[in-house]
Amino acid sequence: MDIALVVVFMLLGIFFFLLEIFLLPGITVSGLAGVAFVALSVWWAFENIGMTAGWITLAGGLVAFVFAMWAFLKMKVIERVSLTKEIDGVANPLEHISVSVGDKGVTVTRMAPIGMVRINGSDFEAKSDDGLLDRGTEVVVTEANAHQVIVSRAK
Repeated sequence: MDIALVVVFMLLGIFFFLLEIFLLPGITVSGLAGVAFVALSVWWAFENIGMTAGWITLAGGLVAFVFAMWAFLKMKVIERVSLTKEIDGVANPLEHISVSVGDKGVTVTRMAPIGMVRINGSDFEAKSDDGLLDRGTEVVVTEANAHQVIVSRAK
């Protein structure tokens, strides 16, 4: 009976470890349950069967864990559940928008501190130097580069 409990605890621990590693990554209940069951298995073997059985359980558990990981990877389970689509998009640089320092415009949305502005007839995202700006506020461009446009309240 003691040996059966050791084996069941070890198998449960390995199962929860694999569940944690491959399906539920992070420190979650599954990983903690895996640690608890493996520790319980080793402790039970040392306490109720003997010193030799405890060491055999520890070594056997390590071997079983390595084998289970190898088998899990060999079955290509990861390829079936992982996202493999490549993202071919790029950042949206502002090089094609003709905005220069001093251009005036109006906020299209509330800027807190980032929002949409309309300058030279084009709408795009900008950052406010003056913090929160309500919709419809007149703004002036204080800085513009390929990645960001910064505006402030028009004086």
